[in-house]
Amino acid sequence: MGKIVMSGPQNMSLDGVVQDPDGKEGFRVGGWFLEYGEGLEAWSRVALDDALGAEAWLLGRRSYAYFGERWRPRTGQLADKLNSMPKYVVSSTLTEPDWNNTTILKGDIVTEVSKLKEELDGEIVIPASYQLGHTLIEHDLVDEVRLVVFPVVLGAGERFFGETTGKKPLCLVDVKTIGDGLVSLTYQFLPGRG
Repeated sequence: MGKIVMSGPQNMSLDGVVQDPDGKEGFRVGGWFLEYGEGLEAWSRVALDDALGAEAWLLGRRSYAYFGERWRPRTGQLADKLNSMPKYVVSSTLTEPDWNNTTILKGDIVTEVSKLKEELDGEIVIPASYQLGHTLIEHDLVDEVRLVVFPVVLGAGERFFGETTGKKPLCLVDVKTIGDGLVSLTYQFLPGRG
């Protein structure tokens, strides 16, 4: 059975905002990721380890387009892994995948991801697709979250955790400092949740 991990790593501000980390979406406080040059080299090593440990990637349509555009033309250890690994994209509009080893999941997202979890072994990593993550957390399909917290408070924007119908208890399993000021936190969702 597969393990669903929200990672990549999942970057967020101290107040939980994940929106527009690179500033390309035009969000008024976007671009916060790029302000931490010293920590980004160490962050890159964390991202590489995360990708190398993944069996597959699970993405929403927008994250799929973003990562595909960025990684398809590249080579190197991380690019080679991402370009060759199985990728599953949740989309009702995508008809032809343009990134090799991609399967489009259509229909009920909870049913499709539950099947995927049964069919695959190893880590199924969800990078950056926080809206997809909201749905899967609500339906108790996410096993672990790996967060990298950036030392900035944005005060507005889309948050990593959305509203849920009940409590979602977690257990802290790892904490690391990355570079100068970034913190990596790994939490596992507890069985018999809220």
